[in-house]
Amino acid sequence: MPSKNEGVMVILSSPSGAGKTTLVNLLSKQDKFEVSISHTTRQPRVNETQNKDYYFVDLDKFNRLIKDQEFLEYAKVYNNYYGTTRTPVIDKLNKGKNVLFDIDWQGADQIKNKKLDYKLITFFILPPSKEILFKRLSNREMKDKLIVEERMKQFGRDVLHWINYDYVVINDNLDNCYKKIYNLIDAEIKNGSKDYDLEYIRNHVEKLTS
Repeated sequence: MPSKNEGVMVILSSPSGAGKTTLVNLLSKQDKFEVSISHTTRQPRVNETQNKDYYFVDLDKFNRLIKDQEFLEYAKVYNNYYGTTRTPVIDKLNKGKNVLFDIDWQGADQIKNKKLDYKLITFFILPPSKEILFKRLSNREMKDKLIVEERMKQFGRDVLHWINYDYVVINDNLDNCYKKIYNLIDAEIKNGSKDYDLEYIRNHVEKLTS
């Protein structure tokens, strides 16, 4: 069993544009929370920094890490690879830090299947509606309508994985969503009571997929 001095692993996943990266960054400002930095083969966006947002590497380097079994999880997403290396994560957990993962459902499944001896709490973030998601993606990918269309098609497939997560939270208001996630993590760590309505979530998913 994990000791009380060890940190917990917290996974946030979502369809593209639902806001998981912003939520991870907000949580990381709390004491004892640190973000696991992923490796990726994609090019940096304008506002991204090497070794802070991602470790940007070429495909050869990524393949070497796969061969050396360095990854806790990795996946190909939109023609680019993303992965989380083991050593920094274990090191943080052993120092009592709670490690935040900004990863998709494929990565979440792989980490769960590793059955590491640390507490794991998983969250799936959903948008309030498909219309709002489309608007968010259009603002972010203004130059490329095809990317927006591809993300919206992928949304229909990604949303089906909500059932595999401990909690699903709707990002209709960033501050409220953040507080909800933080309170659920706190309740999980302290074995407290949890404010969570599964039936409400189930109905929301039905609306998103109908």
